[in-house]
Amino acid sequence: MFIKLQKVETHCPLDESARIIGSATPKFAKMISNKYSRNVATEVQSDFKSNHNRHVSRGLIQEVSENVSEIAKLKEDVWEYNIPEKKKETPCISLGMDGAMMLMRKDGYREAMVGSIALYDKRGERQHSIYVAGSPEYGKSKFIKNFEKEIENIKNIYPDATYVGIADGAHTNWKFLEDKTDTQITDFYHATEYLAEYSKAIFAKNQESKRKEWLEDACHELKHTHGAVDILLKEFELSLNNKKLGSSKKGIISSAITYFTNQKPRMQYAKYRGDNLPIGSGITEAACKTIVKHRLCSSGMRWKDKGASVVLKLRCLDKSNRWELFWDKINQYSLPKLN
Repeated sequence: MFIKLQKVETHCPLDESARIIGSATPKFAKMISNKYSRNVATEVQSDFKSNHNRHVSRGLIQEVSENVSEIAKLKEDVWEYNIPEKKKETPCISLGMDGAMMLMRKDGYREAMVGSIALYDKRGERQHSIYVAGSPEYGKSKFIKNFEKEIENIKNIYPDATYVGIADGAHTNWKFLEDKTDTQITDFYHATEYLAEYSKAIFAKNQESKRKEWLEDACHELKHTHGAVDILLKEFELSLNNKKLGSSKKGIISSAITYFTNQKPRMQYAKYRGDNLPIGSGITEAACKTIVKHRLCSSGMRWKDKGASVVLKLRCLDKSNRWELFWDKINQYSLPKLN
């Protein structure tokens, strides 16, 4: 005779009211996930042993961190995070996106995406930043969906702000940013990299002081003078006719002409500065380093999608100044059912 056993779920009211996350209390889960978002599991183990005289298994560290990340994902449509010290006057908000390469176990090096939302006051000073990150995926649909959700939330809070898209010139970036922003700006510092390469092409090695002087003047003019792009393009085109230059140097000049021609409508830096608009995508590039590179790209690291997603979610909560706000929500509301 065979007896069929039926799976029965056990409901523990005490666990629910205590906000138990997997097998950890909220305070312990907070400690574990915060440490894991900043360092590898073995270093987290060492930290607990040295500073708390407690042995914690790698499996528990990863399990608890995964649970915390999953709660954040499940509740991101429900829980609203207030902007710290929200200012009445936030006339400008910038949107930016960029990628950082990381090593995946099966696919080799792939691009993780980072999106930034930065709030500026009327003087053009940055007040607050929000970050969204996504592990490598084909089509980037999950990342785009999450980033669009954050943009929609911020537009509901600041409907009258001027929204500025800042990127390095890649077509995919503008395709995403154009219908979400009022003004699009090519990152000033990417533009100066083309000027630097051009200066190396037209000045000989024994003219280094002249090259640096030209580059400094060109960068200043591009930043402060109306119509500077047209002036530079004329100079580029004249240099292209110099018969003394080899094909490789002419190739560099042609690249500069193409870049400045294509980006010209987004290079009105003197006007942008007069309107106190940001002109650099340094916030997004720095986020690529602090959120992705510093944690997921150390020597020997290879990631599965799930593990990378966990770490990125935790780091975005931390770097967006939402860490304490998230745990306040944990203490206030019932937790979602985890798989």
